[in-house]
Amino acid sequence: MPKRSEHRRRGKNRLDDDDIEWLHSTPEDLDGPPSGDRWSTWDLSTPTERGPRPHPGWLVTELAAVDTELGILKTGKEADVHLISRGVPDTDRICLLAAKRYRSAEHRLFHRDAGYLEGRGVRDSRISRAMSSRSRFGKEMIAGQWAGAEFAALCRLWSLGLPVPYPVQIVGTEILEEFVGTPDGAAAPRLAAVSEGLAELWEQLVEALVVLAREGLAHGDLSPYNILVHEGRLVIIDLPQIVDVVAHPTGPEFLDRDARNVATWFAARGLAAADAGALAGLLRAEAGVR
Repeated sequence: MPKRSEHRRRGKNRLDDDDIEWLHSTPEDLDGPPSGDRWSTWDLSTPTERGPRPHPGWLVTELAAVDTELGILKTGKEADVHLISRGVPDTDRICLLAAKRYRSAEHRLFHRDAGYLEGRGVRDSRISRAMSSRSRFGKEMIAGQWAGAEFAALCRLWSLGLPVPYPVQIVGTEILEEFVGTPDGAAAPRLAAVSEGLAELWEQLVEALVVLAREGLAHGDLSPYNILVHEGRLVIIDLPQIVDVVAHPTGPEFLDRDARNVATWFAARGLAAADAGALAGLLRAEAGVR
């Protein structure tokens, strides 16, 4: 196998508005890997940009590994999710990852970000103004905030034992996380497409939301479309807008909305235990808010 050349970081003394490609680019070696689409980006992330230790045994962290693009799992208004195979050539060391990539400034909408970002402070006034004006630079900063917030949320929730994908690493605005699905690359269905075992799934969901509320957090955009079901286990995804219900001016309302969205769906499918008002009250009590 050809020897892999080292990834090199390029640094500048300052960040120019027109020179912010690092936020959405993924560095690659000039000579390229012997197979696949790029060298593994594992060594491009610092320890704080990687998932909680101990890293799962299934995760490939060898520097000789390469990433191969297998297709798109999901498209969205702010980001697309791609399926990646990361493996060491000529070995059985291989794993599947989901790569969530926030779109470039020209194609990103961030149509719902204002309400979520209200509870997140930015010290640099120049950046704050750019974000408010939604300039190209501002959108890149928002993308960085959203990606960073989602990765931090995944790490925190995983460490709490909540049912979320394992967060592998973050590089710029690309988040790599555990692929939830079968070894052949078939993604787990969303809750919206599931019709069996709803009572058990409801109990799992309530338990997870209670733990989340005790941490003073709300998903912020919970629905049957960002909950996966894999082998009878519920997995919550899409967390860039996670809300601190204590710090956010209207935090309790996010708890109410999450409760209403999921309880209404379960109730419509005949689950008597799914009561939106009762769930919202429980979550407010656990979060210590009114």
